Amino acid sequence: MDDRPDHRAQIRDFLATRRAKLTPEQVGLPTSGRRRVPGLRREEVAVLAGVSTEWYTRLEKGHISGVSEEVLDAVAQALRLDQDERTYLFDLAHAARPAGRAPSRRKDVQVPPPVQWLLDSMTMSAAFIRNGRQDLVAHNALARALLAPVFDSPATTRNGRANLARYVFLDPGSQRFFVDWDAATAVSAALLRAEAGREPHDRALRDLVGELSTLSTAFRSQWAAHDVRIRHAGSKRLWHPQVGDLELTYQSLDLPVSSRTVYDLTIYTAEPGSTSEERLKLLASLAATQPAYPTSQPG
Repeated sequence: MDDRPDHRAQIRDFLATRRAKLTPEQVGLPTSGRRRVPGLRREEVAVLAGVSTEWYTRLEKGHISGVSEEVLDAVAQALRLDQDERTYLFDLAHAARPAGRAPSRRKDVQVPPPVQWLLDSMTMSAAFIRNGRQDLVAHNALARALLAPVFDSPATTRNGRANLARYVFLDPGSQRFFVDWDAATAVSAALLRAEAGREPHDRALRDLVGELSTLSTAFRSQWAAHDVRIRHAGSKRLWHPQVGDLELTYQSLDLPVSSRTVYDLTIYTAEPGSTSEERLKLLASLAATQPAYPTSQPG
């Protein structure tokens, strides 16, 4: 299957949406007269990047194959891309090259036992491992309890494994579980968008994006924004059916589990001495009395 036309569309839409977010004032350019398009004009980006308008226009139409990293970096600076957006642009450029397909960085494998032992040793933090499609491939007991609505959701179990993106966009209960549901949808779509740049040949990922696009208006809207997220950290408010409101901090880290597989390890914890910490402790005690749940495995 030739994915290059799709690459061109992704590049075109990504660059156009980034350009639309900037104003001449933000980048120190003069303004004059009524503007027919939001944000910067193509010729203005070209000036900032030090290239011709014709060249930048061709690039924004998706003709990125063969473009040097120096020029891509100049465009990234002109559009004021953050680090995640810059990485995504370079991923799209690499994917568009006519050379042979690069081996997948995200081949699904079982989590090695020592990694599961590491998860299980975190008794006061909810820790789980996900792949780039947001399948939950391993977790500790507290993560199973914290994310019980995700694991138990018909939107995920009918596909054989818990998947955060399916839960967020396809289960109405997610709008209560995630207090800031709009933010959750934005992050979920942005993570999938970044993964699509890294792994353009992942058929399962394309199928997931197609499913969500068909079934979820919210996903279609977020996907069209072309926002990307790679580094994932911050705070999150949840409403848990057993313990109520929780305000947690989280950090996501790359976790290489083989030479060809990089998963994401995410750890949720609460501020010491806070009400959320007490509720997380209660949830941990409740989880300790429950039967052990099997760890999800790649399917």
